[in-house]
Amino acid sequence: MRIVLFEPDIPQNTGTLMRLAAGLGVALDLIEPCGFILDDRRLRRAGMDYIDHLDWIRHQSWSAYRSLPHQGRLVLLTTRAATRYTDFAFAPDDRILVGRESAGVPDEVHEAADARLLIPMKPPARSLNVAVGAAMVLGEALRQSAAFP
Repeated sequence: MRIVLFEPDIPQNTGTLMRLAAGLGVALDLIEPCGFILDDRRLRRAGMDYIDHLDWIRHQSWSAYRSLPHQGRLVLLTTRAATRYTDFAFAPDDRILVGRESAGVPDEVHEAADARLLIPMKPPARSLNVAVGAAMVLGEALRQSAAFP
C-alpha cells in the first residue's frame, strides 16, 4: 500500500503524512511541484526523525509519475466522489491519492483514478485536512487488508 501526495501546498501536512507512512510501514510517493521548498525546516519539524525511516519516491511531475509502471489501483480521495470510503473494498496494493490542499487534483488526475472515495461530512463542512483524511482512509485500508504493523 502507498500514499500518493499530488503537488502538496503545506509542508506541515506533507511532514505529517511522511511520519504517518513511516510509522505504519506504508510507502509514499510525492508528486511535485510542491508549494514549498521540500527541505523546508517546517517539513522536517512535522516529520521529525521518522522521515529518515520512510520508503518514499519523489516524482518531478504527474506525467513522470504516470510514466512508471505501478501495481494496484489508484484510489483518489475527493469531495466529488459518490462512494464512501467505508463502503469500499481495499486491496493491499492500493495507492491512496490525496490532492493539493488548495485545489485538489485537476480533471486529468481525477479521470486517471481507478476509484474515487468520499469521506462523509456533516453539512456545511465540505472536507477535512488532507493529512487527517488520508489517515482515516489509510487506517480503514490497513484494517481491511490486515496490514497494520
